[in-house]
Amino acid sequence: MKILVGYDGTTTAKDALTLAKEHAKAFNAEVYVMNSLEGGEKTSMEDIEKAKSDLAYAEGFFKDNNVPCETHLLIRGMEPGEDIVMFAKEHEIDEIVVGVRKRSKVGKFLLGSTAQYVILEAHCRVVTIK
Repeated sequence: MKILVGYDGTTTAKDALTLAKEHAKAFNAEVYVMNSLEGGEKTSMEDIEKAKSDLAYAEGFFKDNNVPCETHLLIRGMEPGEDIVMFAKEHEIDEIVVGVRKRSKVGKFLLGSTAQYVILEAHCRVVTIK
Protein backbone atom coordinates (compact mmCIF):
# COMPACT_ATOMS: atom_id res chain seq x y z
CA MET A 1 0.00 0.00 0.00
CA LYS A 2 1.15 3.54 -0.78
CA ILE A 3 0.08 6.64 1.16
CA LEU A 4 0.64 10.20 -0.07
CA VAL A 5 0.75 13.20 2.26
CA GLY A 6 0.56 16.74 0.94
CA TYR A 7 2.87 18.59 3.35
CA ASP A 8 3.59 22.30 3.76
CA GLY A 9 4.87 22.48 7.33
CA THR A 10 1.69 23.87 8.91
CA THR A 11 0.22 22.49 12.12
CA THR A 12 -2.58 20.84 10.15
CA ALA A 13 -0.01 19.25 7.84
CA LYS A 14 1.89 17.88 10.86
CA ASP A 15 -1.37 16.30 12.03
CA ALA A 16 -1.64 14.72 8.55
CA LEU A 17 1.86 13.23 9.04
CA THR A 18 0.76 11.68 12.32
CA LEU A 19 -2.34 10.16 10.76
CA ALA A 20 -0.33 8.85 7.78
CA LYS A 21 2.15 7.27 10.21
CA GLU A 22 -0.69 5.46 12.01
CA HIS A 23 -2.16 4.21 8.72
CA ALA A 24 1.28 3.17 7.44
CA LYS A 25 1.95 1.11 10.55
CA ALA A 26 -1.53 -0.45 10.49
CA PHE A 27 -1.40 -1.37 6.79
CA ASN A 28 2.35 -1.93 6.38
CA ALA A 29 2.42 0.94 3.88
CA GLU A 30 5.05 3.10 2.30
CA VAL A 31 4.61 6.87 2.66
CA TYR A 32 5.28 9.52 0.04
CA VAL A 33 5.44 13.10 1.28
CA MET A 34 5.23 15.88 -1.26
CA ASN A 35 5.30 19.65 -1.31
CA SER A 36 4.09 21.43 -4.43
CA LEU A 37 5.25 24.88 -5.45
CA GLU A 38 3.91 26.57 -8.55
CA GLY A 39 7.25 27.88 -9.79
CA GLY A 40 8.16 30.86 -11.90
CA GLU A 41 7.79 34.33 -10.43
CA LYS A 42 5.33 33.01 -7.81
CA THR A 43 8.07 30.97 -6.12
CA SER A 44 11.10 32.53 -4.42
CA MET A 45 14.31 30.82 -3.34
CA GLU A 46 13.07 31.27 0.24
CA ASP A 47 9.92 29.29 -0.63
CA ILE A 48 12.07 26.50 -2.07
CA GLU A 49 14.39 26.42 0.96
CA LYS A 50 11.40 26.34 3.34
CA ALA A 51 9.84 23.48 1.36
CA LYS A 52 13.12 21.53 1.48
CA SER A 53 13.34 22.11 5.23
CA ASP A 54 9.72 20.99 5.71
CA LEU A 55 10.35 17.82 3.71
CA ALA A 56 13.51 17.08 5.72
CA TYR A 57 11.42 17.37 8.90
CA ALA A 58 8.82 14.95 7.48
CA GLU A 59 11.49 12.47 6.39
CA GLY A 60 13.02 12.51 9.88
CA PHE A 61 9.59 12.08 11.46
CA PHE A 62 8.93 8.88 9.51
CA LYS A 63 12.49 7.59 9.92
CA ASP A 64 12.20 8.05 13.70
CA ASN A 65 9.00 5.96 13.59
CA ASN A 66 10.45 3.24 11.34
CA VAL A 67 8.09 3.98 8.46
CA PRO A 68 9.47 3.84 4.89
CA CYS A 69 9.23 7.30 3.34
CA GLU A 70 10.12 9.16 0.16
CA THR A 71 9.93 12.94 -0.11
CA HIS A 72 9.30 14.95 -3.27
CA LEU A 73 9.49 18.68 -3.94
CA LEU A 74 7.49 19.36 -7.08
CA ILE A 75 7.75 22.58 -9.06
CA ARG A 76 5.75 21.77 -12.17
CA GLY A 77 3.69 24.90 -12.75
CA MET A 78 0.52 23.45 -11.23
CA GLU A 79 -1.73 24.40 -8.36
CA PRO A 80 -1.04 22.15 -5.32
CA GLY A 81 -4.33 20.24 -5.63
CA GLU A 82 -3.67 19.41 -9.29
CA ASP A 83 -0.11 18.38 -8.46
CA ILE A 84 -1.23 16.07 -5.64
CA VAL A 85 -3.82 14.35 -7.85
CA MET A 86 -1.38 13.92 -10.75
CA PHE A 87 1.41 12.63 -8.47
CA ALA A 88 -1.03 10.13 -6.94
CA LYS A 89 -1.92 8.78 -10.39
CA GLU A 90 1.71 8.67 -11.54
CA HIS A 91 2.78 6.68 -8.45
CA GLU A 92 -0.34 4.50 -8.09
CA ILE A 93 -1.11 5.87 -4.62
CA ASP A 94 -3.79 4.04 -2.61
CA GLU A 95 -4.61 6.79 -0.09
CA ILE A 96 -4.04 10.53 0.13
CA VAL A 97 -3.91 12.30 3.50
CA VAL A 98 -4.40 16.07 3.46
CA GLY A 99 -4.98 18.69 6.11
CA VAL A 100 -8.00 20.95 5.89
CA ARG A 101 -7.74 24.50 7.13
CA LYS A 102 -10.86 25.95 8.65
CA ARG A 103 -12.34 28.45 6.22
CA SER A 104 -15.80 29.79 5.68
CA LYS A 105 -17.82 28.54 2.73
CA VAL A 106 -17.45 31.94 1.13
CA GLY A 107 -13.67 31.80 1.65
CA LYS A 108 -13.48 28.42 -0.07
CA PHE A 109 -15.61 29.68 -2.94
CA LEU A 110 -13.48 32.76 -3.49
CA LEU A 111 -10.04 31.29 -2.79
CA GLY A 112 -10.44 27.67 -3.81
CA SER A 113 -9.36 24.79 -1.67
CA THR A 114 -6.55 22.32 -2.29
CA ALA A 115 -8.26 19.69 -0.16
CA GLN A 116 -11.59 20.22 -1.94
CA TYR A 117 -9.93 19.73 -5.34
CA VAL A 118 -8.15 16.57 -4.16
CA ILE A 119 -11.35 15.12 -2.68
CA LEU A 120 -13.26 15.70 -5.92
CA GLU A 121 -10.55 14.66 -8.41
CA ALA A 122 -8.44 11.92 -6.83
CA HIS A 123 -8.68 8.38 -8.16
CA CYS A 124 -8.16 6.89 -4.69
CA ARG A 125 -9.53 7.41 -1.19
CA VAL A 126 -8.78 10.74 0.46
CA VAL A 127 -8.55 11.16 4.21
CA THR A 128 -8.73 14.67 5.60
CA ILE A 129 -7.75 15.97 9.00
CA LYS A 130 -8.35 19.38 10.55
